[in-house]
Amino acid sequence: MEYPPVFQAWPRLVLSGILIIFLAISSCTRSDQELPKILQVGMEPTFAPFEFQPGGGEVIGFDVDLMRAVGAAAGLEVEFKTMNFDGLIPALAVGQIQAATSGITITADRLKVVDFSRPYFEATLAIGVLPANRNLKTFKDLEGKRIAVQIGTASADEAKKIPNANVIIYDSTDLSIQSLISKNVDAIINDTPTLLYSIARGGFSQIQVFRQEETRQYYGVATQQQSPYLKLINQGLDKILKDGTYDKIYTQWFKAPAPALPALAPAQQERVSTQSGLWDSLKTSLRAVPALLQGTVITLQLTTASIVLGIAGGLVLALVRLSQNKWGLGLSAIYIDFFRGTPLLVQIFMIYFGIPGVVQGLGLDFSPNRFVASVAALSLNEAAYMAEILRSGLQAVEKGQQEAAESLGFSGWQTLRHVVFPQAFRQMVPALGNEFISMLKNTSLVAVIGYEELFRKGQLIVADEYRPFEIYTTVAIIYLIMTVIAARGFDYLEYRLYPDKQPHKIITSVK
Repeated sequence: MEYPPVFQAWPRLVLSGILIIFLAISSCTRSDQELPKILQVGMEPTFAPFEFQPGGGEVIGFDVDLMRAVGAAAGLEVEFKTMNFDGLIPALAVGQIQAATSGITITADRLKVVDFSRPYFEATLAIGVLPANRNLKTFKDLEGKRIAVQIGTASADEAKKIPNANVIIYDSTDLSIQSLISKNVDAIINDTPTLLYSIARGGFSQIQVFRQEETRQYYGVATQQQSPYLKLINQGLDKILKDGTYDKIYTQWFKAPAPALPALAPAQQERVSTQSGLWDSLKTSLRAVPALLQGTVITLQLTTASIVLGIAGGLVLALVRLSQNKWGLGLSAIYIDFFRGTPLLVQIFMIYFGIPGVVQGLGLDFSPNRFVASVAALSLNEAAYMAEILRSGLQAVEKGQQEAAESLGFSGWQTLRHVVFPQAFRQMVPALGNEFISMLKNTSLVAVIGYEELFRKGQLIVADEYRPFEIYTTVAIIYLIMTVIAARGFDYLEYRLYPDKQPHKIITSVK
């Protein structure tokens, strides 16, 4: 008996169905052996001796050697990604990396959003001071003092507990040390091994270090919660701890015997995990609003002060550019080319860190206020752009207007004030509006010197909450509101200054 073709093919159909079901089940229940063998590890390359880039070359350090040894022991190929320290845990949360090092202390708050391997390093915090402040040996001594710390670290958490302390938070250890050397702060708090190594590497022998033994803490390799890589990382750590590889790496970098490490850090004794939902995201954003509004006020203060001073400086430069003085023309051209041709970020560093270093090298005691330094950098940069805007606006006024004013007996200043500038101002309003909006956004760059404007406030909240999407979305909305209001304000000003753009009323009379 001959079966229809569909029945003749039934064995192949059944086998194909079984194969598809098997593949689907196996893809949903992948074992550790079937994981991708490449482990992407995030780290901050300014945390010597754990990870750093001497001469801007390849990243080296204790964590680098450790993770390579762990990868070899666990059968994983390790790739390193460099990023800011405060971005490591957010990057883990969204899956951009599978693991993170850089001396991340195992804490209960962090365990709410990520998991940690067994501890791989034991450390304490330390206080670093210049000889003039050698009496600042304990946290109690730091009450009411200016303290530099690194964002998102245990040192930042500890500094916040010190009564009346003025805590200045920088993005890296190097900036914190530079702030201390420039006498912008009285002390620095950081992890002991990092502080000692950075001082030795930078040749800052004048910095005295006081260990705080009561602040014992443990570093772990951070992963996503319930990450399948965590088991492999722990297996690799266990293996190198037992076969002596860990001891060799530790001795190589710290010139001392490796201490015994516990299987779990104190914070890992009771694991706490949280599930994020829409209501949690909303609560995070709402909690952040008061602090972000404080930063918004500072942003507006910076913007207003910098724009006013920038216009004043730009007007002087514009008048010099319009003069016939060769020296004035040359110097103004150099000024404009420098401030328009170099990044604003570099200018901020030069003013806050560079100039104090030069002045102190001359034997003078000078440490600028962060608000003053921020406004100085922003306004000096703005003056270069305003100079060209004002110059082009003044040149747009017909020469006949000036000649007519002079024929009426107006002086040069009176002609500029009453005739030329009012007409030029109308031409400049659109460009001035663009500059104001740009300045609103450029104020975020002063975050690098630890000044807590709107963007910096957002960074600090993310470093505590580990919820970058909700916080930065709220920050973006606040910036958007400010820029839209500014844009509509300048649109209205332009509308008022141009009567020909206003709708004309038609007046009719009926007899």
